[in-house]
Amino acid sequence: MRIEKIRNFCIIAHIDHGKSTLADRMLLKAGAITQREFREQILDTMDLERERGITIKSSCVSLKYERDGKEYMLNLIDTPGHVDFSYEVSRSLAACEGALLLVDATQGVEAQTVANNFLAMQHDLAIVPIVNKLDLASARPDEVIEEMEHSLAVEPQDVLRVSAKDGSGVDAVFDAIIDSIPPPEGDPGEPLQALVFDSEYDEYCGVVLYARVMNGTMRVGDKIRMMNTGRTAEVSRLGLFTPKMEDRKELSAGEVGYVIANIKSIHDVDVGDTITAAKAQGVPALKGYVQPQPMVFCGFYPANDCEFSALRNALDRLSLNDSSFWFEPETSDALGFGFRCGFLGMLHMEIVQE
Repeated sequence: MRIEKIRNFCIIAHIDHGKSTLADRMLLKAGAITQREFREQILDTMDLERERGITIKSSCVSLKYERDGKEYMLNLIDTPGHVDFSYEVSRSLAACEGALLLVDATQGVEAQTVANNFLAMQHDLAIVPIVNKLDLASARPDEVIEEMEHSLAVEPQDVLRVSAKDGSGVDAVFDAIIDSIPPPEGDPGEPLQALVFDSEYDEYCGVVLYARVMNGTMRVGDKIRMMNTGRTAEVSRLGLFTPKMEDRKELSAGEVGYVIANIKSIHDVDVGDTITAAKAQGVPALKGYVQPQPMVFCGFYPANDCEFSALRNALDRLSLNDSSFWFEPETSDALGFGFRCGFLGMLHMEIVQE
């Protein structure tokens, strides 16, 4: 896909303002899923996310959308809304050029709406303001748009009116993404620079990296190097989320996808690291992320001492999926060997504990 036909954007909002529902509807409209495959919170793959009805992990999907005979690739990153997971939001913003700022037509502008809008402005993103949930009887779109004008400094005429539940206004959202969000900058012919904005551990593939290619092209079989850790590896698979993993032979500048490079140890990867070619010299590292400071602490201890190693392995893998989670070994006279863990908030602690 030519770089001028690519748009990278995320959806940001306060908790329960309809981010996941809008993402579901956009996948359906773009043909990424069929009506038969459609279900609520399709990008929320964790059992806990579906059980609690909230987004915990950012998720990524590439949509092919055709307008006026031209095909565009729209890379969507759905982000959490709860304040405890704001670090996930900041990482996602670094991989985008634009953001859909969603506000509930019944609840109006709330704390995380303002905080996420400020984060998007800090990253110099193009912002598309949207009022959602117009299908509800208690919706008050005119008042909410006035709130947005005063609190978020958006122009009233720029605000899109949408009901993600029934799909009205979603076509206008696609038009706004194409017209208002700029294509990514970058050159497929330059030396490789790719930002690792997330990662997860897979039992069969090892470490799966979520990467945004800033410059250059990455191909299957290429030898790559992590600039922070110095780890080198050979790319065995890469591709796009559509929303299933769809293998490709290469990812070039502007594209967002996954990279599997037979990395077995989670300590060989840092979220925010820069991927470059193994033999490349003088390639500058991309600006990473500021490590968040834990606010809530508690101790985790195994029920039996023989399960200490299993608990350590589980926490290791969890820290790869969630780089804002911190832990170190500690001992207690009463409980034996365990771990002191740090979290961004009480909900974060509950999720990790479960």
